[in-house]
Amino acid sequence: MVDKAQCCCSTEEATEEELLSRLDEVIAEYKGKPGALIPVLQMAQAIFGYLPESALKKVALGLDKSYSEVAGVVSFYAFFSTNPKGRQTIRVCLGTACYVRGGKQVLEALKSKLKIEVGEATPDRELSLEVARCFGACGLAPTMSIGEEVYKRVRPAKVGEIIEEYYKNNVSVKGAAV
Repeated sequence: MVDKAQCCCSTEEATEEELLSRLDEVIAEYKGKPGALIPVLQMAQAIFGYLPESALKKVALGLDKSYSEVAGVVSFYAFFSTNPKGRQTIRVCLGTACYVRGGKQVLEALKSKLKIEVGEATPDRELSLEVARCFGACGLAPTMSIGEEVYKRVRPAKVGEIIEEYYKNNVSVKGAAV
């Protein structure tokens, strides 16, 4: 069976083989050029939506770098991700006001409801979970967002309702609700 992945820059589904072929073209364009590693990794992440191990290995081989050098660059820079991202990102504010008013408990409720950790995506690749430092809405703490939608005075007990409402209004795949 062929693994499927979705390119973040396209709505079409492509096989991993097709995505790796696109990456081969990028590597060929940059091979031998000084400073090629970071631009190639950026383009690889644009192709896959994240940096899977297969892409890191291909970049290392294609640019004549060690795997540990490539993986080291990826782990050093925060803008690279080895985890798939969801279509939308949930951010929970853990700035001072939100933290004091229960932001950490909101985060724990989300982790429990979604069955993922910070930096991961749900199995259906619909939602990713991240932490933010401040939304600038301290008087309405604790806050969280899903995409551009900001939720104020969030209580851990309401997290399930928020997620279910999101899926009801935004996900057309039957049975995809968390």
